[in-house]
Amino acid sequence: MNWDNDSETEDVGRLRCLLDNVQGLVDALTSVRWKKQQDALCEISEHGLVFTVEEWSCLQARVYFRKELFRTYEYEARVRPRFGVSLNLLVDCLNTFISSTGSTALELRYPGLDMQLMLKLIDANNICHNGEIRTLVPSSVPRDFSVDGNFDSGSPACFAVKSSSLKEAIDDLEWPGSSISVRICPDPQQVIFKGEGHGDLQIVFPYSVHADLFIAFQCDREVSYKYKYKHMRATTANIPSSILKDNRGSKLTIGAGGILKVQHLISVRQSPMDHNHNYQTQGVRVSYIEFFVMPDEDEPDSPRPG
Repeated sequence: MNWDNDSETEDVGRLRCLLDNVQGLVDALTSVRWKKQQDALCEISEHGLVFTVEEWSCLQARVYFRKELFRTYEYEARVRPRFGVSLNLLVDCLNTFISSTGSTALELRYPGLDMQLMLKLIDANNICHNGEIRTLVPSSVPRDFSVDGNFDSGSPACFAVKSSSLKEAIDDLEWPGSSISVRICPDPQQVIFKGEGHGDLQIVFPYSVHADLFIAFQCDREVSYKYKYKHMRATTANIPSSILKDNRGSKLTIGAGGILKVQHLISVRQSPMDHNHNYQTQGVRVSYIEFFVMPDEDEPDSPRPG
């Protein structure tokens, strides 16, 4: 690889990549915008880009954009570089390039001379579009959430449903108020969402292998925890309609201590000119978004069987 300004960037790593489907990245980042002003932490590695957004230690979201989703991905670093960036500014800037990508790819480079994230596109009319986004020095390292913990028996309870069905259920639970309990039951096999606050509202998802609501269901013991409604709403409120239309599915897992993981699969479609390039995969490629939600209280909503 031939890099410019090697001496200035040797300590922070270097990235140059070409992205055809800017809309796919915009959709993914839009899904984790639950506040007007948010900063994201971007981590660069040989595997791709990971954007992390946190609200204290209660809610975390990660956007994974793997290197296979780029036309080219060139990366060199002694350690994995991280930088902060205004999420709103990044999404707004990327949006300005969407209408111009047509038959050319957007180039992303990091770092610039002043540690900026550099964006460049030359359109079909040979007009060059340049953008620079000032980055931030991370003040902390995101917490490493995981739903893989120590269990007395069996595996974490989890289920996967159509994304649109999950969003509709959480939207309907807004009026009761402050909290939502999520209960996964092995007998009968079902998932119960219950909103509590100004009133009570319960929504039941009965599992059946013959129905198309569920994509997967795994539960060997009953598990139930409460979560703040505003945190649950953040996991689905800003999912773009394009992702809901594809309906690839959303998976929810309750780990040890009640940590809830919500994972959405997103389709990153190739532009018409993609077949001219040697990608590792063809057709519709998939990335994903993860949310981690901490329970509203330390103890389970109901005792767990011994």
